[in-house]
Amino acid sequence: MGKEATRTRQNRTITVDFHDETTYDHLLGDGKAFLECVLAFLLSLGLQLKHKATCSGGGCLTRHSHYVRVRLGGLTIWRIQCTMCKTVFTVLPHFVLRYRQMRPEVARDALLATHGGLSLELCAVIWHISPMALYRLVCAFGQQSLVTVLTRCGLPLPTYFLADEKHSHCLTDKVYLPTIVRGRVIWHLGYTENASAAAFTQSYGEFQRAASQQEPSYRVQGVLTDGFDSTTQSMRTLFPGARLGFCLRHALNKLPKKLAAIASPVRQSLRAKFHTLLHRARQRKSLRVFALGQRLRHFADHVAQKAGMANGERVRRWFQDKKAGWYAVLADPQMPATSTLLDQAHNAIDRKLFMMKAFHHPHGNQQAFLRGLAHLYNLVPYQRRATHAGQCGVEVEGGRVPTRDWFLNLQILTSGGFR
Repeated sequence: MGKEATRTRQNRTITVDFHDETTYDHLLGDGKAFLECVLAFLLSLGLQLKHKATCSGGGCLTRHSHYVRVRLGGLTIWRIQCTMCKTVFTVLPHFVLRYRQMRPEVARDALLATHGGLSLELCAVIWHISPMALYRLVCAFGQQSLVTVLTRCGLPLPTYFLADEKHSHCLTDKVYLPTIVRGRVIWHLGYTENASAAAFTQSYGEFQRAASQQEPSYRVQGVLTDGFDSTTQSMRTLFPGARLGFCLRHALNKLPKKLAAIASPVRQSLRAKFHTLLHRARQRKSLRVFALGQRLRHFADHVAQKAGMANGERVRRWFQDKKAGWYAVLADPQMPATSTLLDQAHNAIDRKLFMMKAFHHPHGNQQAFLRGLAHLYNLVPYQRRATHAGQCGVEVEGGRVPTRDWFLNLQILTSGGFR
């Protein structure tokens, strides 16, 4: 007989802000005051409790039971019950994490140190916690969708964005991290073991589905890629009406590789001339005035004259393949021109992966771990690390990790994520 499907447990934990531990300890001795405080907090949130489906809503809340968390110093945790449907809710004070033995301030400092670039092992040593506990904490953040958290932060869904895949390694196996970035915000960070268009479509499709759930009328206007076939095919499949552009910086870096058997000064001179051509194209308000196609043909003829007919023909065919993508970038002022910000996000994540051994495990939860790192990347930006220096005592990139006030906001946004 096949196993029955596991029923998903409802999260009926209520995290209540008691302001400080002294207030919580005082209210524990007065059951009526404790319930009144909890009810006042719930009313301020709109009384969003998950009762049973049969509950008519006419009951009230009463004390049910309590238990003691020994590993948190004997802290008492109360449970309350609905008198109608008999649903039991656990009241968790704000200074305790659900299913975690560490306190929020310890988790906050450890995550800040992790985001600063240290390995899981070093962060665990600094804050006297288990490396596996820290790994699971990052994965707990990764249970929350990037799109859901960012939209709850008030960010609009991106109509123009950068899409690219980062090459990384899980032990000796090559893996890919499909990523979507708008500005300095990561909207999607996936994980796949192959570089096929189908695999990328499945990964990027998670973003498309989450965005459509948040806003059914959501439409993408433009996507910038580096021209990789699997990425462009997946974008055409998921966003058929979007304008697809190719990164201009990648074009500048690719040109010298198209030129074979010529001296380095000649190669650099042709690259500089191509850079001038693209720069002038970006300065023009109309491509019809600039005549990009004609300029590209003249440049290919110039390459043939300076570097030989074979190189000229190779560059001419390359222009023919990539010209439409460059037109898309230059014709739309809102379209990103280069993928620099996406490369910076990839490099920041990749540096952490090399230092976090938990990722390099064939049976690890790579997707949740990556998503958790993306949350940290979004919510602890580089500017704050530089501005609010000296809080955790961990040197990183010439400054120190940032101030301690951000974790409370993150805990509110991802309430229910510590499962």
